[in-house]
Amino acid sequence: MSARSGPPEGALLVRRRPRRAGAAVLVLHGGRAESRRTARAWHLAALRMRPFLRSLDAATDRDDVLLGQVRYRSRGWNGAAEDPLRDTRRALAELHALVGDVPVVLLGHSMGGRAALRAAEAAQVRGVVALAPWVPPGEPVTHLRDRRIFVMHGDRDRVTDPAESAAYVSRARTAGARADLLVVPGGDHAMLRRHAHWHRRAATAVGDLLSSAPAAR
Repeated sequence: MSARSGPPEGALLVRRRPRRAGAAVLVLHGGRAESRRTARAWHLAALRMRPFLRSLDAATDRDDVLLGQVRYRSRGWNGAAEDPLRDTRRALAELHALVGDVPVVLLGHSMGGRAALRAAEAAQVRGVVALAPWVPPGEPVTHLRDRRIFVMHGDRDRVTDPAESAAYVSRARTAGARADLLVVPGGDHAMLRRHAHWHRRAATAVGDLLSSAPAAR
């Protein structure tokens, strides 16, 4: 059975919308290298990001931050199609139409981390928190100049390579990004080992990126 072309809904799924938004955080879940099957909210990759949304909701001390998720049309990156990146760009456009030109922080895991880092080229993206991102050799970094990037990667990850994250961060710094890497000892790709540390540290990193964004007046 072939996959549908995508859900009728938009690419932006709003989880918390303040009366007046002064900033926004979009969460991007992981997926697969190749799959045209329709992405579903009950897939494990999507469910895994719910605790991060709860941590962000609890940790954000501002009442003007919109929290949302990027809704993918398909489960895979799919080579040159770069489907999750296209969906992220659609979500950013929908966000702009909804709340105007506000600074945005992207939080992505695995394939979602790759899409978030690519989408950092957008003018409204203030920074990216990438969790165990899929960043193969040759992944572009020149667009990250003056962006703030925070990467977390478990040293026991057997799905994506922490060494590739380290190399990516090094290249991003050379390109002019303010990039940092935190290695999580004992951390796995699903971020289940030491899960509280993943949630807390990711929320702190997002908060740090939001701290330089002006509050809504």
